[in-house]
Amino acid sequence: MNGELEQRLVELETRLAFQEQVIAELNEALTAMRLEAVGHADLLRRVLEDLKLARSDGPGDAGLEPPPPHY
Repeated sequence: MNGELEQRLVELETRLAFQEQVIAELNEALTAMRLEAVGHADLLRRVLEDLKLARSDGPGDAGLEPPPPHY
């Protein structure tokens, strides 16, 4: 019976070590994804700012513009 308990203990320790390794890998992946998401959010904010600037530099809404002088 003692050998069987020892075998079960070794199996549990092996499983625990594997789970700890998987948790560490998942933590690294999650950290990388968070950093990537922050970078994407920053890029999106800059693109939106550029789009706002581009829209304000243009001719604006054609309906609000006075007709050209030749009309």
